Amino acid sequence: RRFLASKEQFHAYLRAGDERSNGGKEEEEKIEEKKEEISSCQSEPPAKRVKSEDLGQDGESRENAGAEEKEPAERKRARGQNKSRPCMKPNHYEQSRLCPSVTQGCAEKCYFGPRCRFLHDVGEYMATKPADLGRSCVLFETFGKCIYGVTCRFAQAHLGDSYQNIVNTDLAKQWEGKSLVRNNLSKDLQHQLRKKLFSFKKADEYLRGLAKPHGGGGKGGKATGRSTEEQEVSNCTTPQEGLGDSPECPVLPEQGEDPKPDALQCPSPTAGEEASSVKTVGPVTDEDIIKLRICEKKKLEIQGKLYLAPLTTCGNLPFRRICKRFGADVTCGEMAVCTNLLQGQSSEWALLKRHHTEDIFGVQLEGAFPDTMTKCAELLNQTIEVDFVDINVGCPIDLVYKKGGGCALMTRSNKFEQIVRGMNSVLDVPLTVKIRTGVQEKINVAHKIIPKIREWGASMVTLHGRSREQRYTRGADWDYIAECAKIASPMPLFGNGDILSYEDANRAMQMGVSGIMIARQVPIGALIKPWLFTEIKEQRHWDISSSERFDILKDFTNYGLEHWGSDTQGVEKTRKFLLEWLSFLCRYIPVGLLEHLPQKINERPPYYMGRDYLETLMASQNVDDWIKISELLLGPVPTNFTFLPKHKANSYR
Repeated sequence: RRFLASKEQFHAYLRAGDERSNGGKEEEEKIEEKKEEISSCQSEPPAKRVKSEDLGQDGESRENAGAEEKEPAERKRARGQNKSRPCMKPNHYEQSRLCPSVTQGCAEKCYFGPRCRFLHDVGEYMATKPADLGRSCVLFETFGKCIYGVTCRFAQAHLGDSYQNIVNTDLAKQWEGKSLVRNNLSKDLQHQLRKKLFSFKKADEYLRGLAKPHGGGGKGGKATGRSTEEQEVSNCTTPQEGLGDSPECPVLPEQGEDPKPDALQCPSPTAGEEASSVKTVGPVTDEDIIKLRICEKKKLEIQGKLYLAPLTTCGNLPFRRICKRFGADVTCGEMAVCTNLLQGQSSEWALLKRHHTEDIFGVQLEGAFPDTMTKCAELLNQTIEVDFVDINVGCPIDLVYKKGGGCALMTRSNKFEQIVRGMNSVLDVPLTVKIRTGVQEKINVAHKIIPKIREWGASMVTLHGRSREQRYTRGADWDYIAECAKIASPMPLFGNGDILSYEDANRAMQMGVSGIMIARQVPIGALIKPWLFTEIKEQRHWDISSSERFDILKDFTNYGLEHWGSDTQGVEKTRKFLLEWLSFLCRYIPVGLLEHLPQKINERPPYYMGRDYLETLMASQNVDDWIKISELLLGPVPTNFTFLPKHKANSYR
């Protein structure tokens, strides 16, 4: 209770900039007070009301609370996204940009020639370039070379005479030929997708089977027209595992034809099996001739492992690297829309990128129809390197639900079956499904759907213990998850929801689930405390200090500069995702300040003073203070900079 404070005391402490941090950090000296708030939609919410029994013995806090009660309180819950939030385009940062051909050292080969609208004079560019943000460049120190050259915002670390880019040849040789990030979209593949030249032989064969009328009487939408007796004969283990092996489902590729990124970046638009073939050396074995059956597909062996859920916006590659460092075993890319991938959109393909440290990695697809989902699965099967593909049947947002995707598939069992069977028939890797308890709050349907998912050929299912109507509010129903885990057997079922500490993880594993998925959680989870993976593995509460938390932000910044670039555009993109993450991180309450462990679900803390200035600054839920933290790491923000979090739960009006 001695850490509790009123709203006025909290902000007065931050304004004063009291240097009580551990060791007097130099970064705190760089904080400059903002003269005015950015906009009314970014201002602080009405002060949190603290129960009188939890306040100090003096009556000051009680008076403040009484004054706050008189404020007009529009306590309507903020949900969904800020669709009209301000967005700063890259051209706002640099009006005069240097041509990429100059940065790459081939100015004479500029594709646009005299029509190029970018600068080709390095001296002219340097005269207008914003000041450098630091003396050390993470790209130069890590890889021995910064590919951004003079455009790097830390260029003084690697620029010589006449603006020549210095290269550390010894360090650069260590990284030569190594691929740090895989699953990139090549220009040739993008051209094929945009011109509709990519061959979807397996998907087309499966979809032609769907169009055939079947004797069972339906609308021609059944995933298979085979009788139950024929399905049981083709099975090699249990009746459920062989149902996807139908005449309409094409035979899987040869086992020796694992997708190789180098050979498959540019598949031939007219080739059949040759499009995915790789030249091999050695004798022909059974694996080169005998085709795989569905029941012989590679298994997904992740039982008992910690699974970082796909997190929209914040689950980017730098954040996954942070979680991987703290002990996450399985990682998954952000939800990607299948239609955007089929169109070759670079922004959507960026969600599939995989860092070399992610040893067990999957991608999550969202779609509403079997044709696009099956084609997208075949596309990814040939062009990227993943360990599994996940179908998002748990997304609650209206944009996805109204188009028939996400949670809506739980009410469209016919389309759902066609999607699962079709994707399973064209994939060489396991197929998993993520669902919720149901659509309506008090009507659970997952226990009815899970046996069907197992029958359709999925390798694993993840169950979020909330319905669509609950979104991320209220508690997850772990008793129902335990019931579904028994129904799903022998198919693995991962549970998801309200894993706040290692005690919660232990209780979840005792429910009979095969593993746990750790997601955003409100208010705790991977986004609030990525070191939760360490706590679970080491079975302890980690009272992490503010300096350690700041070091995590430093690492995220360095990973972001590696991933998005160290030029102005890359710096501001890193800042944007850092601010999005800070909108969640501010909800963390240090373990040393809690009266009772652990922090409870859906509880927002009262205003409190941290044990040092930095800890107090990190506890602020004001956008201005998040921007201050970003300035400690990435320098001053551009003029007229504005920020509003994507999720309304983290923005106050």
